[in-house]
Amino acid sequence: MSPHIIGALVLRYIYLYTRSGIRMIELFFWPLMDLVVWGFLTVYLKQNTTGDMPRFITFLIGGMILWDVLFRSQQGIAMSFLEDVWTRNLLNIFAAPVRTTEYLAATFTVGFLRILVTLTVLAVVAKVLYAFNLLDLKIGLLVFLGNLLLFGWSLGMISTALILRWGQAAESLAWAVPFLIQPVVAVFYPVSVLPAWLQPVAWCFPATYVFEGMREVLRTGHLNWQYAGAGLALNLLFLALAGGFFAWILRAARERGLLVKFAAN
Repeated sequence: MSPHIIGALVLRYIYLYTRSGIRMIELFFWPLMDLVVWGFLTVYLKQNTTGDMPRFITFLIGGMILWDVLFRSQQGIAMSFLEDVWTRNLLNIFAAPVRTTEYLAATFTVGFLRILVTLTVLAVVAKVLYAFNLLDLKIGLLVFLGNLLLFGWSLGMISTALILRWGQAAESLAWAVPFLIQPVVAVFYPVSVLPAWLQPVAWCFPATYVFEGMREVLRTGHLNWQYAGAGLALNLLFLALAGGFFAWILRAARERGLLVKFAAN
């Protein structure tokens, strides 16, 4: 892979954000609205709970912030691809000497940068408005962020591959794919709440170990390294499968001339 090519692609995507105020707003508006809604919900629950506030109420804010990390990581890949479609630039990229790995590395980097910006804003707002300190997760914060970043990359490759396969009519999958698994990965509630037949399915996703691990850290102050290891192992498997799936669909799209159709629409 060429760092120069990756850097050039990343720079192009950065220019799209820095030169368009609307795109910059998208980085902050929806995450902040989600945080405000969930934050005020926790305030309401606290005011209407007798005795000490149950620890699980704070899990809502933590779950929301970490979920946004996963979502933004996935969006970094899916939205970068769609930006190239909307600006009629997709054919130019794949006609140039850009390897698939270089293209993916650039979108991975964009997703990481989006997370840094959004996470910083959410952490500050959560601390100021709701006294929720994300740093209470300690070393677990880095473990959780790393696992969610990897899983988001896998979902991003899957989303992009599906759009490549089914065309622009399937663009909504760029937003839908993460939410298809949200009810299963126990973002706001433990796996034990799920029906017995669905619980084994939940443990097949790396994100489940992150959200369960987050609640354990907030409850006990200790990181469950078994969860961290299991999440990482599953992430490596998902990355390999998603990468292979994306490469297969991209190769088929080139052979069938689907990239030209994207450029012509």
